[in-house]
Amino acid sequence: MLNGVGGRTIAEAQERISYPEFIAWAKYRAKRGTLHMGLRVERGSALLASLYANSHSKHGGYSLTDFAPYHDEPEVSLDDAMESWH
Repeated sequence: MLNGVGGRTIAEAQERISYPEFIAWAKYRAKRGTLHMGLRVERGSALLASLYANSHSKHGGYSLTDFAPYHDEPEVSLDDAMESWH
C-alpha cells in the first residue's frame, strides 16, 4: 500500500509515517480507491467504455470490469445489496 509514497520504499515509509497519518491514508483509500495512477486511469476508461457499449448494444449488460482486466468483480451485486437493505 505504501510502496512509492513520496518516492520512498515501504521500509522507509514505515519508519517515517505516524500511525494517525497511516489511518488517515487508509480511510482515504477506502473511500477513493487506489493511489496507483495507472489503475485510476484504467477505471475511468473502463467506465466510459462500458457506458458507450451499453448505449450502442441491443442487449447491454456490460460492466466496468468487462473493460478493466485488473479490477475484480464486486463480491455483492448492487441488486443484492439493495435487497438486503430492505
